[in-house]
Amino acid sequence: MAKVGIVIVSHSPKVAEGAADMVRQMVGEEVPLAWTGGNPAGGLGTSYEAISEAIRKAWSEAGVAILVDLGGAETNSEMAVEMLPAERRARVVVCNAPIVEGAVMAATESAGGSSLERVRAVAEELSAN
Repeated sequence: MAKVGIVIVSHSPKVAEGAADMVRQMVGEEVPLAWTGGNPAGGLGTSYEAISEAIRKAWSEAGVAILVDLGGAETNSEMAVEMLPAERRARVVVCNAPIVEGAVMAATESAGGSSLERVRAVAEELSAN
C-alpha cells in the first residue's frame, strides 16, 4: 500500500534537514520523505525548482503533503505544485501546520496508511491549538 509522501521546506537547510532527521528517527523509512532549504546561492530562502525536485523524490501514488516554515516557502511550494502535471497536482497539498511537529505527525499518520486528506487534517490540527 502506497504511503503519503512528506516534503519539508524551510528557508534554512539545517532546519529542513533536522526536521527530516526527526521524522526518520521517529517514524522510520517506510514513508517517502524529502526536504529542501535555502536558496541556490546557499543563503536563507527557498527555490521552487528545489521544491519541485523534493516533490519528485517523495512522490507517492497516495499523494504528497508539503510542510513549510514561512510565507516564501508556502508561495514557492504552491508554485511548484502548479507546475506539476494536472494528474499529479491534485494529489499534492501544502499543509498549514508547524513544520517540525506537523511533519512528524503527518509522517506518523502516513505510516499508518491514512489518506492524503487525513494526513493533512492531522498535521493542520496542530495549528488550531
